[in-house]
Amino acid sequence: MEKISIVIPCYNEEECIKIYYEKMEEVVSKLPTEFEYVFVNDGSQDKTLALMKELASLNSNVRYISFSRNFGKEAAIYAGLKEAKGDYVGLMDVDLQDPPSLLLDMYKGIKEEGYDCVASRRVTRKGEPVIRSFFARLFYKIIKWYVRVRTEKNIELWEIRYCFLYS
Repeated sequence: MEKISIVIPCYNEEECIKIYYEKMEEVVSKLPTEFEYVFVNDGSQDKTLALMKELASLNSNVRYISFSRNFGKEAAIYAGLKEAKGDYVGLMDVDLQDPPSLLLDMYKGIKEEGYDCVASRRVTRKGEPVIRSFFARLFYKIIKWYVRVRTEKNIELWEIRYCFLYS
């Protein structure tokens, strides 16, 4: 049976881990595959590691890696990717800015639509306060002017959230 691995880099995320896990379990129950979580503790100073250990003791599909100090998100992602055992691997932040429900559509994109790699990004900001939208647009205008490179309108560098890689 196929397996999906989700790599979750974490740094001082004790308030998010259990909520994230509960939301993900709702989605995982709808996937027709095996599933594993690969949490990576990037030198957290709070109870992040203890919560990872607790989840791993409750669910054999939860694994974790722990760094002795903070090496940065990229190092955590790399370590998680090296440890992942799934046929498909995804990256996801633990703060739930990435809707776990999108995993269902992404899996469908690979299995039914024939894609090797799928990603998602937010295309609308419905319900966002006007002041936040204003400052976001202002930020990108300043960056565009300062860096002097052409950027696509309304595309933010951090909007691409997941990427499944076919292995």
